[in-house]
Amino acid sequence: MTSGFSTLDYVIFVIYALAIVSVGLWVSRSKKGMEKTAQEYFLADKSLTWWAVGASLLAANISAEHFIGTSGSGFAIGLGISAYEWIAAIALIIVAKYFLPIFLKHNVYTMPQFLSERFNKGVSTAFAVFWLLVYVFVNLTSVSYLGALALDKIMGIPLQYGIIGLLAFSGIYSIYGGLEAVAWTDVVQVIILVAGGLITTFLALDAVGMGDGIIAGMSNLYNDAKDHFVMIMPQGRVMVPDGVGGTRDAFQDLPGLAVILGGMWLTNLGYWGFNQYIIQKGLAAKSIEEAKKGLLFAGYLKLLMPIIVVIPGIAAYVLINDYSPEQLSQVLNMPVEQIGTIQKSDEAYPWLLRNFIPNGIRGLAFAALAAAIVSSLASMINSTSTIFTMDIYKVYFNPNANNHQLVKTGRIIAVVALAIAMVIAPQLASLDQVFQYIQEYTGYIYPGVVVVFGMGLIWRQATASAALWTAIATIPAGIVFKIFYPEMPFLLRMGYVFILLCFIASLISFSEKKKFANPDYKSNKQAAKTIASSYFFIVLGIVCAVLGFALFDSYEHLGIESIFMIAALFLMLGTILYTNVKMETADPKSFNTDPALFKTTTPFNIGAAGIILIVGLLYYFFWM
Repeated sequence: MTSGFSTLDYVIFVIYALAIVSVGLWVSRSKKGMEKTAQEYFLADKSLTWWAVGASLLAANISAEHFIGTSGSGFAIGLGISAYEWIAAIALIIVAKYFLPIFLKHNVYTMPQFLSERFNKGVSTAFAVFWLLVYVFVNLTSVSYLGALALDKIMGIPLQYGIIGLLAFSGIYSIYGGLEAVAWTDVVQVIILVAGGLITTFLALDAVGMGDGIIAGMSNLYNDAKDHFVMIMPQGRVMVPDGVGGTRDAFQDLPGLAVILGGMWLTNLGYWGFNQYIIQKGLAAKSIEEAKKGLLFAGYLKLLMPIIVVIPGIAAYVLINDYSPEQLSQVLNMPVEQIGTIQKSDEAYPWLLRNFIPNGIRGLAFAALAAAIVSSLASMINSTSTIFTMDIYKVYFNPNANNHQLVKTGRIIAVVALAIAMVIAPQLASLDQVFQYIQEYTGYIYPGVVVVFGMGLIWRQATASAALWTAIATIPAGIVFKIFYPEMPFLLRMGYVFILLCFIASLISFSEKKKFANPDYKSNKQAAKTIASSYFFIVLGIVCAVLGFALFDSYEHLGIESIFMIAALFLMLGTILYTNVKMETADPKSFNTDPALFKTTTPFNIGAAGIILIVGLLYYFFWM
């Protein structure tokens, strides 16, 4: 299928590519006669400002899985897929206020390093291996595949060549320059990403409005696809393609209330709080305050994302289903066979870009898509090399490695990861919604990630054995639930795995005898406040559990069982707070955290309240 790219489109795209590589190489250049240090290569020498942190976070997050995958889910399911964006905005507030300050205080390079300090090398290594497998076999492969799918559908570049080209392009400056190159090019990329994405959305809405403007287009979109403007998805209401010629219930992807009560929180807290290629941007901030503001800025950018990546998918759904090929041919002034059709949901965005974006602007829109793909791949490559170098190579192979050896190892591992992804990525071609593939398979580790890191951050009683066995049990528990309950939506399955892991972690932590005197035991007036908070969370957890049992039969079709995960979370928080100040002994490696570390400024609090208010209003208007 021809791309319809004009000379101007190619010129714009080439200028973008040259500019990104040039910026990446220039900002990360070394002074004459000086080699990069590990801190410069892996943490950008801790030089990032708040706006660089926020922009880089978004650029690392928004990739082909959003432009192609989320638009594909928007085409198949609708606005409900925006839950991943809007719940993420609130999760970023939690990460900024409670998680990131502790990481920065302990001056960590990687998440496994944090686990090593809090627990031991065994726990650290287990999660290092987890993340390496996810980055290489899930993230790098899926993002490069989706990007190559866009190149194939828009420019006619064969899938395998597209995968190789994208991975090689993203590796050019990220392997040479490290995080500094990645972060500062991300600032440029996010401007292109948002501007180009908004232009595509406006033109898609104008197409739905049949030339009467974007307001008319939005009105037509809502009226013609009301079933696509639902945030809480009941069971049996919407059927979507299953990728093999049949259909399946959209409830499998977005099981009703689970998006606000259940596993969606595990996905977002695990992703934004403990995922190396995301949190690494916050670790590279100039200060704790700059990091907090950067994450809040990223939260507001996340609120904007459904306009860029979901609305175009719904627009493609309306255009392909409500208008005949002949009508589209007349509007576009091109032959029917040139317009093509959408055979898989993930082809929606490329189809829209190819047919409804005019010359010149098509090059900018495609540059926005490329910016999203390349920035994410670059971040993943850098984080893969960081984790392997700092948590595997330096720990087990060369503890006395100098800066030259660390940087060299990081670059070699990045090349190896790229090679593996080039081989694996084409195997994803049989999937209909790759975004859901990413969420489901990363969902196998997020329950364990949240339990282990959460305990490590705030629980005095958590032991290394509890953390290790929780990590070991995470993936097998997910597989067992998948085998025995294959029809259970993965977000609900994650919730049950979380409950099981909380029980395992608590049982082991309490069963181990401790001799270390608990520094927080009946320490001061703050202890009384902590006890009161613990009672509040315990009562709240019991109330949620009772509601779940009482309403299960009536609201099973809405996934009310997801409330059991929230009940377990509240009970776990209550237990942690209570035992932190009421037990005389504690784990010797538990952290002594000053409550002042969690204090935030008035502007931050106002900004956080704004995000929560906006998300609440969006769910109110598009509930069911």
